[in-house]
Amino acid sequence: MRVRLLRVVGVATSVYGVAVSVVPDLLAGPSGLVDEGGRVAPATRISLRPLAWRDAASGLALALAPEGPALRTAAYVRIAADLGDAVLLGLTLPDRDRRRKAVAVSVGWGALSVLGLRGGGRGGRDGG
Repeated sequence: MRVRLLRVVGVATSVYGVAVSVVPDLLAGPSGLVDEGGRVAPATRISLRPLAWRDAASGLALALAPEGPALRTAAYVRIAADLGDAVLLGLTLPDRDRRRKAVAVSVGWGALSVLGLRGGGRGGRDGG
């Protein structure tokens, strides 16, 4: 297991989740969930905050879980969330180009966690 990589993914997703929970426009804008004037509807802000909080919580778990089964479980949760995002956003975002980008970003983050779960590689368990 590449523990350092999992910790970095955890911290990054947690920080991003907190940021989006405070400023949902950070996710709404790039996702195309804005009106013609680039404004985010209040209902969209409300619906994005729980998603962002999920990322903050799962990222924090990945960053802080003890090494072993707990860390592995936290990584699986993070991977499931990323793959779920890829499927759901890939099917539902309003613009084809934005759907592709959302899928690429989601799969990319999930792939980092999968890589983190793989054996230690160069440099032992934290190698990489």
